[in-house]
Amino acid sequence: MSTITLLSSLTSSFSSLSFSSQISHKPNGLSLARPNSLSLSTRTPSRPLTVVLATVASPQEAETADLKKYVKSRLPGGFAAQTIIGTGRRKCAIARVVLQEGTGKLIINYRDAKEYLQGNPLWLQYVKVPLVALGYESNYDVFVKAHGGGLSGQAQAISLGIARALLKVSEDHRVPLRREGLLTRDSRVVERKKVGLKKARKAPQFSKR
Repeated sequence: MSTITLLSSLTSSFSSLSFSSQISHKPNGLSLARPNSLSLSTRTPSRPLTVVLATVASPQEAETADLKKYVKSRLPGGFAAQTIIGTGRRKCAIARVVLQEGTGKLIINYRDAKEYLQGNPLWLQYVKVPLVALGYESNYDVFVKAHGGGLSGQAQAISLGIARALLKVSEDHRVPLRREGLLTRDSRVVERKKVGLKKARKAPQFSKR
């Protein structure tokens, strides 16, 4: 009997519920706020900031500038206007050398010789051989302009240039310089590469299989 009363109460509760069949076809309108009109205010353009960069010269650049001034003061008119001058060549390197009486300074391309030749003792020895052979290593200042080739070729070119310049100091220097072989132009150069080879004579590796 209790189940019948429960079912009757459920049916009465379902019948009391009323479903609305009216469906609104219009979607809910989204209210979009219009953006405020942009107000272009005429502002005075700001002045560009001028940044001044202070360039600080490195000690090496300052030393090079000082040596350049020193060489120009010692060689008025440039290298070509000097009297004691010699030109040396080796491989692709060319060196113009000027000798002046002094204390043994050696300046190459407005730089100290030891710095320019990277402190290599062999290259420094090449440069000083003609002066040491005659005992003039502390009697003359040497000013050099070198270009082309590498440092080894330039050092040997400078040696030949110094030897030729010493001939203009005195012709008596020819015999001791010739005895040391310092007046002979070394004509050896790198042999050119050949077609079909990797280098002048090196051929590609042969493989039978």
